[in-house]
Amino acid sequence: MGESFLHVTTENEIGVITISRPPANVINHQLLQELETAVDDFAENDAIRAVIILGEGKYFASGADIKEFTEISHANQYREQARVGQKIFRKIELLPKPVIAAVHGAALGGGLELIMACHLRLVTKDAKLGLPELKLGLIPGFGGTQRLPNLVGKSKAVEMMLSSDPITGEEAVQWGLANRIADESTLYEEALAFATKLTRKSKDSIRAVLELANEAEKEPIERGQEKESVYFGDIAESKNGQEGIHAFLEKREPQFYS
Repeated sequence: MGESFLHVTTENEIGVITISRPPANVINHQLLQELETAVDDFAENDAIRAVIILGEGKYFASGADIKEFTEISHANQYREQARVGQKIFRKIELLPKPVIAAVHGAALGGGLELIMACHLRLVTKDAKLGLPELKLGLIPGFGGTQRLPNLVGKSKAVEMMLSSDPITGEEAVQWGLANRIADESTLYEEALAFATKLTRKSKDSIRAVLELANEAEKEPIERGQEKESVYFGDIAESKNGQEGIHAFLEKREPQFYS
């Protein structure tokens, strides 16, 4: 495979994936395969409670590698390329552990599609987030047309895609595309603090919330609420649920079971 385009590390109970393909962290097929391996490894590692994804250098990720598009010519080959990215980003979305994107510089095209698959997004004020594919006569292919309307609403999503104009990190928070602003000089530290806070929660509760939130986008509310009630009962009866209840009544911090 040659040079690796990701740095994968752990910090206590947190897995850290750093995109490192200078100068612009363009996402190619190899990078996607490395990302899938890292996500699978963290999914299977019970010691990892949360994951951070960030970019090295000036950018988070500036999009898909357009040069790779010139190596194929048939529609079915392009479809398969899109499906590879979709599959890997869906794995991130379905990971039963919180995934935080820490975004600075540009997150464009495939880069924005990647962070939309994450559960939480910290962005710097001046970050640039957009889907510029229509400038190339293309459309987003890694799930962007599906996730963006769920995050910002149909009208804003269509505007972003048709105009191809990026928005700032500040606008992303206002539109619901990002969760909060972080200072660029302390972006990683703020993401780490956020992730560390989440590791103190019950794993059972986090897993249930992430699954229910994913399904809320497509399930009728009645079916979603029924599943929510089933999960609520199971979790409230569990060791962690009982520990949380008793800790609250005893005015102490809960000690959740791993």
